[in-house]
Amino acid sequence: MAVSVEESTAKMIAALPEKTGRALPAWQQLVARSGKAKHGEIVAWLKSEHGVTHGYANLIAHKSLGSDAGSKAAEGEDLVGQQYAGAKAALRSIHDALVATISTFGADVELAPKKGYVSLRRSKQFGLIQPSTASRVDVGIQLKGTPPGGRLEASGSFNAMVSHRVKLSSVADVDAELVGWLKKAYDQA
Repeated sequence: MAVSVEESTAKMIAALPEKTGRALPAWQQLVARSGKAKHGEIVAWLKSEHGVTHGYANLIAHKSLGSDAGSKAAEGEDLVGQQYAGAKAALRSIHDALVATISTFGADVELAPKKGYVSLRRSKQFGLIQPSTASRVDVGIQLKGTPPGGRLEASGSFNAMVSHRVKLSSVADVDAELVGWLKKAYDQA
């Protein structure tokens, strides 16, 4: 079962003291005193000055600016909903299984929905999920230096942002082999 944005956010907020040394209100006070007013500069400052990982810095910045990621999440969900509308509706369960699995890699996983795919990022993009046809979801994976073989194809003209592609036609295709490749790409990002 896929984890909602609200559940993920709540888990991250609860983990802030353990992962960053401060609870959200303490971070918000620190940000207020910093004089930083733009999301990007707050994120950069938290990462460089306080060693906060990107995912937590992004959360703290959103909460500090009062721009809860909810509106952006709703916009992202609309994009994902559009990707899996009509003939591609049956593929949504594959997307949801991928997102649920990838979300377990770490709190710094960022899902960035675009018009035709969802970018998977950490400090940089490590993969993407794209419903390519009415019967197939393609997973792009950034694994430079890894030779293609079997299901792990060279990306070719599929997408220049990734080095490999794996074609999925059912939730069963979200298996240990695929998760291993995605985790390796995440670890390298």
